[in-house]
Amino acid sequence: MASPEIPKTCKAGCVSNNGPDFTISIEDVPVPEPGPNELLLRLNATGVCYSDLHYMMEDLDMPTMRQSAILSPGHEGAGVVVKVGRDVKSWKVGDRGGVKPIWDVCGDCELCWDGTHETYCSKAVFTGLAVPGTYQHYITSPAKYTTRIPDNVDDFTAGPIMCSGSTIHTSLVASQLKAGNWAVFPGGGGGVGHMGIQLARAMGMRVIAIDGGEQKRALCLDTLGAEAFIDFTQVKDVAAEVVRITDGKGAHGIFVTAGNKAAYESAPRMARIGGKVMCIGLAPSGTATVCAEPGWFIFKNLHVIGTMVGSTKDTDAALDFAARGLLKPIYEKFPISKLPDAVQKLRDGKVAGRCVVDFNS
Repeated sequence: MASPEIPKTCKAGCVSNNGPDFTISIEDVPVPEPGPNELLLRLNATGVCYSDLHYMMEDLDMPTMRQSAILSPGHEGAGVVVKVGRDVKSWKVGDRGGVKPIWDVCGDCELCWDGTHETYCSKAVFTGLAVPGTYQHYITSPAKYTTRIPDNVDDFTAGPIMCSGSTIHTSLVASQLKAGNWAVFPGGGGGVGHMGIQLARAMGMRVIAIDGGEQKRALCLDTLGAEAFIDFTQVKDVAAEVVRITDGKGAHGIFVTAGNKAAYESAPRMARIGGKVMCIGLAPSGTATVCAEPGWFIFKNLHVIGTMVGSTKDTDAALDFAARGLLKPIYEKFPISKLPDAVQKLRDGKVAGRCVVDFNS
């Protein structure tokens, strides 16, 4: 395939005044040149994830974008290869590829070798934090760590799966829940939660979604097929309602995709004996704990498990669910010029499903 014409500059969402009062604007930035083992991707779509907001607000206990002089966040992009580095043999121009929250890993440690935990590699490079992210139309990606997108999965589906779909798949697998088990999703109408509902149902689990408002109720019940929905703005004791729905025993797994104090503090009270509290959603440092009396954990044999973003293996598995029609992100599409609006809508808590940016509209 002939190489497409590559511009000198491209559009990118660039953050300034990093911190609680950050701003994001659309700027022209240089198109990067791929290194010997890298690809240059022209992205067609990127999801907008709440972790992007954490990076811009600098409210997590981790290195910041500013320390790496990174202007563009974003970590769930899908597009096409437009140039390959001189040593790349396994990719060609025209191949479709996706960029994940982890841009690269060392590939030479025991975490990388086991096939499921490479995202915890001490040398992992975070997309949109240590290297330019997917808010930029053209970005580079290591050939060895770029995800191939199946032919029957479009870019607006694949983009959000790079993060939210693969992340919740990781947690579902780690929970070891089985078909027929109760799975509860605090934040079920959000970007990660709404994909969790779909995957849990595809795995045969019974699903309870927790969120607020009629829009998210309709999404979770009517569109996604959750068995029950609890509106935390209407129900005084959400945990008690979960226990009631689950025949007075509690849920087998609580997948906390909402990164806030109330979700984490109530999760242990929703679990049955031997239940799993799965920690997924990031909360600003120092604002939330998984909270209960020690006896609650002891007498109920509770397990608290944290899972991070999906591995390459989990991403491929989530894409396979999508290819079979079992996972379909629900999204609102924005042109790149309206990226700041999408970011603000997410910050305001008004997004049902995901915001996805179309670089070509």
